Amino acid sequence: MDAAITENASVRPFPWIGLVTLALAIFVSVTTEFLPTGLLPEMASDYHVSLSQVGLLVTIFAATVVVATTPLSILTRNYSRKVIVVIVLIVIALAALLAAVAPSYGLLVVARILGGLAHGLFWAVVGAYAAHLVPKHQLGRAVAITSGGATAAFVLGVPVGTAIGHALGWRLAFVFMAGLILILCVLVVRFLPAVDHRVRLTTGEIPLPLRKDRSIPAVAVLCAVIILLLVAQNIFYTYIAPWLISVGGFGAGGVPGLLLLYGGAGAVGLVLAGVVADRFPRRGLIIAFVFVAVSVLVLWLFGASKPVVIAAVVVWGASFGGGPAMIQTRMLRVASARIRETAAALQTTAFNVGIGGGALVGGLLLDHLGLRILPLADVLITVVGVAFIVASDFWLTRRRLH
Repeated sequence: MDAAITENASVRPFPWIGLVTLALAIFVSVTTEFLPTGLLPEMASDYHVSLSQVGLLVTIFAATVVVATTPLSILTRNYSRKVIVVIVLIVIALAALLAAVAPSYGLLVVARILGGLAHGLFWAVVGAYAAHLVPKHQLGRAVAITSGGATAAFVLGVPVGTAIGHALGWRLAFVFMAGLILILCVLVVRFLPAVDHRVRLTTGEIPLPLRKDRSIPAVAVLCAVIILLLVAQNIFYTYIAPWLISVGGFGAGGVPGLLLLYGGAGAVGLVLAGVVADRFPRRGLIIAFVFVAVSVLVLWLFGASKPVVIAAVVVWGASFGGGPAMIQTRMLRVASARIRETAAALQTTAFNVGIGGGALVGGLLLDHLGLRILPLADVLITVVGVAFIVASDFWLTRRRLH
């Protein structure tokens, strides 16, 4: 059955419209998730709470995704993937509106939990959607296109949302995102192709339990890699706005521009990932995160020099920008067709363990050791993550699981 699907997919035209629609859906979802990172000072001032408490909103969002993604994915496994995408986008929009009108920090937390529930199911579905649209040899190209939505969130979404928040108030930034998401729902209904995500057994084939699938070890190892690399990234990136202001010496008005620069460099990295992911899936990922570690180390060493900070932010953005796309491509390659949806759910869980864990650890370090320690912690954990990639690749190759 899987071979037939692949054969049919290979003769169809490349589904540009469907993949771009997915990318736009990812754009609004990721922008909504990370919008608080650019508005930490304003939100903390409005609710009279600390920066780390507002940063905790990222952790709460991610923790909700971690807890809910796999169960929700299992509960909805027999429902149309396209319908699920539309429903979760509507819920994400409602959560953004609730955040915009929240009179207290507690209600804001409730809004983030609601958004996290929808976001987790969204990624469990969208993470595997490209694999239903293209044959395996085009996965790198397809994932690079859909991942362009996440990169665009950092290029345009978060910086524009931050600029709106600075100019008109952070609440209007969330209202703006809610409206944009609802518009996107119309495009999804119109342009996203429906897919048959169920893998049917051939005659006489016996279904195996999930734990006996041969690709499980490779999926588990890749999830561990994701957690390490995303914890490292979000220890620092969650608090990048106050770091740029307090350590880098940039004014609050300069933060959106630097975030835009970071995102623009990430777009370049994503284009490179689209080429590298299919040709050098292992070495490309290692090289990208070596450059991440080097660029963040430069920020730690020379954070007081504005020209150096600008240059390092560009290298950091370009290096990290293609990382998630290469990881997702790798996951879709190592996971068997039968556990593809489960692998996507586990990947989403791992990403959000990393995002939430990084924000939490970063907040603890911020409270006890200050902003200056954050980039160093980022570097150390990234180095551990790269070492783990090398060691796990060797182990999986010897076991012929990779």
